[in-house]
Amino acid sequence: MPLEGLLLDMDGVLFHGTKPLPHAISFLRGISPSRYLLVTNNPSRTPEEVAERMRRMGFEGVSPGRILTSAQATAEWLAQRKREFRYFAVGAAGLHEALSAKGVPDRQRADYVVVGEGTGLDYEALTTGINLILKHGATLVATNPDETVDAMRNGEHVILPGCGALVAPFAVAAGVEPVVIGKPQPLLYEMALERLGFEASHCLMVGDRPDTDIAGAARLGMMTALVRTGRFAVGDPWPQGMPRPTWDVTDLVALKTLLEKRFPDVFSMAC
Repeated sequence: MPLEGLLLDMDGVLFHGTKPLPHAISFLRGISPSRYLLVTNNPSRTPEEVAERMRRMGFEGVSPGRILTSAQATAEWLAQRKREFRYFAVGAAGLHEALSAKGVPDRQRADYVVVGEGTGLDYEALTTGINLILKHGATLVATNPDETVDAMRNGEHVILPGCGALVAPFAVAAGVEPVVIGKPQPLLYEMALERLGFEASHCLMVGDRPDTDIAGAARLGMMTALVRTGRFAVGDPWPQGMPRPTWDVTDLVALKTLLEKRFPDVFSMAC
């Protein structure tokens, strides 16, 4: 079976915080831009912001069009269900920008209460969202299921609340289950495959989390590679009930060696 395209998670695969992981720059440089997309559950930044952030790390030539976020996938999903949908959103600027491109913000008559990541959740926002759900029938939507996310602050690793934690107060207070968009749900992968123009069986998902990156891609019939450079480290036991990846490797160097032997045309550019 040929390997035509690659989907890559970013944080934990290509970089940690603002530092590229070893050999990540050369790994990405070696793949033709038409063959890959970077997919992330992080809805906080726009693709333009992510591309600029990566440029400052040394990843040259990564255009915003090579980046797909859960905020974009959420906005597209909502637009497919209702044109010019009305929404109330809680999260960072990347989420608000993606939603405003497809819908209309409305704190009084929102069709959807959308929760992402970042600042914005306070007593007033929670009250507004709960009442939109209970009194106006708004649907609760979460950009992704991650309960925590990794970050760097003042040079130290910290764990921040993810969307799964931030959407929980709305779900508990309103007594509803949110619609979840990001990995491991299929929409983000399906949008990425459509953008690349490749079949799922001819693509490889490279990620660092068994429960999102690997599980979701495997359900769609994609090849999968777990790199143990993120939250899931070398020596960690495999989570019970999670599908095994096609390849389980220590890092991108090991993955590159494996892929060059199995699919010699993948790295067609100078590394």
